Amino acid sequence: MDEGHTIKPCCEACERNKFAIADTLAIIFAAPGEVLEIGSGTGQHAVFFAAEMPHLTWHCSELADRHAGINAWISYSGLNNVIRPVEIDVGSSTWPAQDFDYAFSANTAHIMSWENVTNMFTGLAGVLKPSAKFALYGPFNIAGRFTSEGNRKFDRMLRAEHREMGIRHLEDVAELAASKGFSIMDNIAMPANNRLLVFDKA
Repeated sequence: MDEGHTIKPCCEACERNKFAIADTLAIIFAAPGEVLEIGSGTGQHAVFFAAEMPHLTWHCSELADRHAGINAWISYSGLNNVIRPVEIDVGSSTWPAQDFDYAFSANTAHIMSWENVTNMFTGLAGVLKPSAKFALYGPFNIAGRFTSEGNRKFDRMLRAEHREMGIRHLEDVAELAASKGFSIMDNIAMPANNRLLVFDKA
């Protein structure tokens, strides 16, 4: 099926959270630049953020089986500042031979194994410019505690699906990031008990 006839995949959570994320990213990603998104999912975030922030060029990445849906959104948007997806599997792929000013990833750390969270930071360390910013969105535990009962239930569901999934502890992520050359700049509270962690590449 060609992309012109591919039904655009739709994630309701993307629709709900895109406004709050865009408002925050517009501050963090204020200067013109190239953004690499890890795990573009349906492609909804990419086209919305690219439209809201035309000073950015948004580079999508995902597993190959999701490219058709992302391309359908890009074609529908008509935007020229969204780049069609490349395949990145953080555990095994070769990363793009390009330097980026920013990186973004939403709702990935809790569905990756911890090994692949590590691989994500390792890969980003190789493609981000000095002083580049990485914004990581999703639920995180703070001081070893769930931030809501909903997150506790969500974590239980994830671990029942696969033992290597689960909501990560913010302190563990910050320590991992530091070992890869990133410092945590900000920890921003977002709607629905999510956070936006902002890292700076030293």
